[in-house]
Amino acid sequence: MTIESKSITATLPAGPMSKRGRPGYDQQSVLRICVEVFNKHGYDATSMGVLAENLGISKSAIYHHVPSKEDLLRLALEEALGALEGILAEPGAASGAADARLEFVLRRTVAVLTDKLPFVTLLLRLRGNTDMERDALGRRREFDRQVAALIADAQRDGELRRDIDPRTITRLLFGTINSIVEWYKPGGSLTAERLADDVITMVFGGLHH
Repeated sequence: MTIESKSITATLPAGPMSKRGRPGYDQQSVLRICVEVFNKHGYDATSMGVLAENLGISKSAIYHHVPSKEDLLRLALEEALGALEGILAEPGAASGAADARLEFVLRRTVAVLTDKLPFVTLLLRLRGNTDMERDALGRRREFDRQVAALIADAQRDGELRRDIDPRTITRLLFGTINSIVEWYKPGGSLTAERLADDVITMVFGGLHH
């Protein structure tokens, strides 16, 4: 079951939400606050009561308006996975030399990660305890597999060195990129664009002949 856009926005009023006098939220802000709480306490350890407290509404109110925290997790994971999977459908990932397509995919991956930082952080911390989590992890592995295939294409074309297994390159690449969620601070002196430039320089400096 998926929460449709109207589900949260219709039930979280535009006026003051609670006895604390907090302003109302739209769907995206509700989702973002819940994801921040999941990332802080861990998804499994976060109760609906804790989410309600952080939203400034009663526990009974959040149960009335949101079916379950699993629905929030599904929306959050789609924010991350939908954006990542969308990269592979963009023209820059579909045409041109394989190494150029790889660079495009890596730049866009960094861009998605920095833009969707809380959502990607949650994705990367999944443990696979439920069918939904395992499905999300499977989609993430498929994304990695397609990047590995792109690396193999670039190696066959002689654009990248061939003495490293493409699966190893993929794991090292995404180990580096995924670590960004642990230290990158949006709004700081390091912009997302400069971060992508630095990642590309470091990666291709070691992969090109």
